[in-house]
Amino acid sequence: MSARSVTVLPDPDALADRAADHFIELAVAAIAARDSAAVALAGGSTPRAMNARLAAPPRRDQLDWTKVRFFFGDERCVPPDHADSNYRMTRETLFAPLGIPDSNVARIRGEDAPQAAASAYDALLESALGAPPIFDIVYLGMGPDGHTASLFPGTIATLASRRYAVANFVPKFNSFRITLTPQVLNAARHVTITAAGAEKADALAAVLNGPRDPDRYPAQLVAPANGELHWFVDAAAAAQLNLPVS
Repeated sequence: MSARSVTVLPDPDALADRAADHFIELAVAAIAARDSAAVALAGGSTPRAMNARLAAPPRRDQLDWTKVRFFFGDERCVPPDHADSNYRMTRETLFAPLGIPDSNVARIRGEDAPQAAASAYDALLESALGAPPIFDIVYLGMGPDGHTASLFPGTIATLASRRYAVANFVPKFNSFRITLTPQVLNAARHVTITAAGAEKADALAAVLNGPRDPDRYPAQLVAPANGELHWFVDAAAAAQLNLPVS
C-alpha cells in the first residue's frame, strides 16, 4: 500500500511554490540514484503556475535539466499547437524557457486517431521505461468531479484490462482523451496530485475520506503500489478536511 501525505497550503501561489520545490527535490534524488528522472506532467492552471516557477531562478539552476525525461499523463485529441494542448502549454511555460531539447520530450500525438495515438504511446512507454513503465515522478491534478489525468467518472470500467495508455471516450465532452491508466500511475515511485479552489472541496473530501467509489471519483484509483502519494491542496479545496494549513 502506498504511503500518503496531504499538505494544505494557504493559497494557489503557495501551492505552486510547494509543488515546484517538491518537483526539484524528487528530480534531484532520482538523478542521484539513477542518473536520470522520468517525469509525467499534467495540464491545468496549477501545473502552469508550477512550470513558471521551475523555469525561473533560483529553481531553474537547482537541477540538471539535461537528465530529465518528460512524458505526459494525458492529452487532448488536438494538434500540438492547439490552445487546448497540454504539450503546448508545457512547451511554452517550461520546455522553451529552459531550452529542453525535443529528444528529452515524449509527447502524446493528439493529432493522430485516438486509438493509434494511445497504442503508440503505450509502446513508447514500455520501450523507454520498461514493463511496466516506472516513472520517478508523476504530477496530476484533480477536477471538481474527482477526475484525474483523463480518468473521468463513469469511464473507469473500460480501463480494467488496459495496459499503460488508452484512448478514453469522455461522454461529458463527447470526445476522446488519451490518458495513462491506473496501472502505470500506480507503478510510479512518487505521485503528486494538486488541487486548488473551493469548487473542489466536495470531491477532495470524498476522494480522501469517503467510501471507495472510484467509478464516481476516479482519483481514488491512484495509490502507488510501492511508491509514495503526495497531495498538495490549497485551503479552499481542503475546507472539509479539518487539517492544519502549512
